[in-house]
Amino acid sequence: MTVTTSATTTGAPTIAGAINQALHDLFAKDERVYLVGEDLLDPYGGAFKIAKGLSTRWPDRVLTTPISEAALVGVCGGMALRGLRPVAEIMFGDFITLAFDQILNHIAKFSPMYNGQVTCPVTIRTPMGGGRGYGPTHSQSLEKYLVGIPGINVVALSQFHDAGRFYDAAVLGRGEPTIVIEHKLLYGQQAVDIADGRVQEFAVRATDSPFATVTLSLGNFKRADVTVVTYGGSARLAMSVARRMLIDHEIFVDVVVLGHLAPLPVDDIVREVGRSHRAVTLEEGTGRFGVGAEIASAITERLWGTLRGPVRRVAADDTIIPAARNLEDRMLPNAERLEQAILHVME
Repeated sequence: MTVTTSATTTGAPTIAGAINQALHDLFAKDERVYLVGEDLLDPYGGAFKIAKGLSTRWPDRVLTTPISEAALVGVCGGMALRGLRPVAEIMFGDFITLAFDQILNHIAKFSPMYNGQVTCPVTIRTPMGGGRGYGPTHSQSLEKYLVGIPGINVVALSQFHDAGRFYDAAVLGRGEPTIVIEHKLLYGQQAVDIADGRVQEFAVRATDSPFATVTLSLGNFKRADVTVVTYGGSARLAMSVARRMLIDHEIFVDVVVLGHLAPLPVDDIVREVGRSHRAVTLEEGTGRFGVGAEIASAITERLWGTLRGPVRRVAADDTIIPAARNLEDRMLPNAERLEQAILHVME
């Protein structure tokens, strides 16, 4: 089911502030909620200040740990098995690799191994992405290594998702382990409060879900020439290019912003791409075997008879992210690459 929604940023909090408020609300609502991670205690409050104020209000439920992602995620797995709702913070998404054994071989498998008699509702939240010159080991987008794990929900926050609903569903929802991707460039951006069907010059609609599929249309849903499917922090780039394509080339581009990456909301994607019959995927991770490849496969399987050309993928170069900002900008997806992909599918 889809609902028409609206959007404004007037007086809106930053994404960092919205996540912080969401965690405060969860702590107040349910005493089973804990936050576990490195350097979380006030006055520091975590590397991106998402935990600010939590340890002051709930000193017994914010647990600061040694520098061991494997240990802190493993502890959260045990807490979840005992009925708690722990939230693990991985300081930088790059370091989630250190907890990969705990995620892949333990947390994801507990419930199916015991025939659903136990649940392991761990929420792992972590910042991903580049754009800040943090170098090769603090700037990656590693979603593609996570979305293929059976038993794990992977969701991506964007400006267009209500952080309160998002985290309420992730932490207190169906009891499934969930990884929340937060692009670090989002933290300083304003949250968009969807209310009257518009974001600036875009018409907006969204599925009725905390992890909604949000679609932005410059054609007010009357016309779509190309559909760009993206998520998280890449939405702003897609919107910027959509404006330019209309002005420079009279091409109407719909932007589809996914909240759920795994399982992939295939029906939502197919419905939106079915308006234009042309699709481009946009992700900040490297291209080989990426999230965009799975989206392209789903579109092709379901819409093969009506597609007007192959799905194009825009992603980062298949190399490490340089520390130099000019080189980082060159290897990450940019407006020029996305424009060329859109023009290519129009041919």
